[in-house]
Amino acid sequence: MRCFLISSFFLMTYSIHKLSSSGHLHFVRPFLSFSSALASFLLFLIIFDYARFYLMGFLSTLLGILGFGIGSVVGIVIGFYLFIYSEPGDIEDPKIRTIDDSDSTAMEDLMHEIPWWVKNPDYERVDWLNKFILEMWPFIDKAIHETIRSIAQPIFAEYIGMCKIESIELEKIDLGTLPPTIHGLKVYETNEKELVMEPAIKWVGNQNIIVAVKLFSRKILIELVELQVIAAPRITLKSLVPTFPCFTNIMVSLMEKPQIDFGLKILGGDIMSIPGLYRYVQDTIKRQVSSLYLWPQFLDIPILDASTVAAKKPVGILHVRVIRAMKLLKMDLLGQSDPYVKLSLTGDRLPAKKTTIKKKTLYPEWNENFKLIVKDPQSQVLLIDVYDWDKVGAHDKLGMQIYPLKLLNPNETKELTLDLLKSTDVTHDTHNKKQRGQIVLEVRYAPFREDTILFSGPLDGYSKRNSRSDSQSSNENSSGVLMVTVYGAEDVEGSRHNNPYVLLIFRGEKKKSKMIRKTRNPLWNEEFQFMLDEPPISDKLHIEVMSKRTRLGFRSTESLGHVDVNLVDVVHNGRINEKYHLIDSQNGQIHVELRWKVI
Repeated sequence: MRCFLISSFFLMTYSIHKLSSSGHLHFVRPFLSFSSALASFLLFLIIFDYARFYLMGFLSTLLGILGFGIGSVVGIVIGFYLFIYSEPGDIEDPKIRTIDDSDSTAMEDLMHEIPWWVKNPDYERVDWLNKFILEMWPFIDKAIHETIRSIAQPIFAEYIGMCKIESIELEKIDLGTLPPTIHGLKVYETNEKELVMEPAIKWVGNQNIIVAVKLFSRKILIELVELQVIAAPRITLKSLVPTFPCFTNIMVSLMEKPQIDFGLKILGGDIMSIPGLYRYVQDTIKRQVSSLYLWPQFLDIPILDASTVAAKKPVGILHVRVIRAMKLLKMDLLGQSDPYVKLSLTGDRLPAKKTTIKKKTLYPEWNENFKLIVKDPQSQVLLIDVYDWDKVGAHDKLGMQIYPLKLLNPNETKELTLDLLKSTDVTHDTHNKKQRGQIVLEVRYAPFREDTILFSGPLDGYSKRNSRSDSQSSNENSSGVLMVTVYGAEDVEGSRHNNPYVLLIFRGEKKKSKMIRKTRNPLWNEEFQFMLDEPPISDKLHIEVMSKRTRLGFRSTESLGHVDVNLVDVVHNGRINEKYHLIDSQNGQIHVELRWKVI
């Protein structure tokens, strides 16, 4: 600005000077002298201003260099002194406030972070399990991939064909490096052969799961990231079997709706940022998960084949009528025999059924009826053995034959005429050429009736009441099998010895379990059957725990307690699984399962 004013002033002065020299403006000469002096003064100010500017810049640069050098040296010296000679002061303890001192807002913020074992005394702390999962997580991540695919495949199959969807596949499964944590574990004790537990699970992970959806012949990638789940599932391990890992199935059901949060990307874009879509997707997933797995719905994961590891349960009764035998072998000195028949099923530990002995005949007539319990009609075989009774020595076998139960139709009576053989071994056909006679039988396989009261279909009061009344009427008017499973006993104590076994008495028939030596908590796991022509509505089952001395002495047996069970509830309900307190025992209990199967 100063330069502009001076330039303008000089230009104006120069113009006045030219005019005055030409003799036109004599009146401006005094002003010309004044303007020349003023211009010289302004020029002096400009030169002084520029000189001051450069001088100040030089001085500030010089002082900055000197300040940096002096400050560095002084800082190093002071820091070294403080590091060597200074003493640390006392650290004040942080102020800790109890939960009672916190306000309501702070309490609400802390509640979702407090583990379940603190809020609920029934839940146990399982830090050791979390450490185990953390160490095993890299291997669990890889091993669980196939399980996830097998679970997701049927779910994806339901949506194929809808909205022009051609296929849905899991392209990538990465569960991340952060495993789920268990904030508490609750274990239930039941009378069934199962283990029930409820863990409180929280999983805030860094997962990356990619699902490829083929739509209109175009592949669309849907990426699931940063999944967060808070759930309280019920995990049931059943049925417990004596084969590793000791259970056949894992059943998982949710006791309440889970809390789920995640990120969802389609073609690389995060669609969860769309207003309103986040809440809609969350609610939809919660609703779908709840409809599939919210109790009483459950997810069943098979671990072992129950048919190969668990004891088979009775499924029906084989009715056998031994009618007659013909042309039997002569085993006595007088050319006669004293025949009788033994019947049994393969895979059955029960004693064989025996007919009466017919003296001195080769054409015996029996017409006797027997019932045998069937556990697997597809694999079991009826064994028929004909013997000659002798007073002294072993009884001679007159012949034998077998008949597979899979050749029988349910509830169909079939008459059989079978040739007796010496052996059923096909490698010894030469021994079977001798004629040993024939035996005539009538057989009929009667399977048990299944319970028709199921939790499927309409559950209106009329249909449910009628189905129950029909089931009860059929149970009360049909023959069947009473099955008694004695699992074990607790706190049974004798005054002289503790070698407990169980004695069952029903309608005068006695059955006895094996003896367990030197224990107050025996486990038998034995099953007993009573075949009845009519339901035991007004009968009682006498169960008594006995103890037997293993050495010779007086009073070798001792009662440890007993109980009489009314069977009317078993007939009406079909099954009862209870622990009964023993009479004449201080704290003794016995665990018994009773089932009534109708033919």
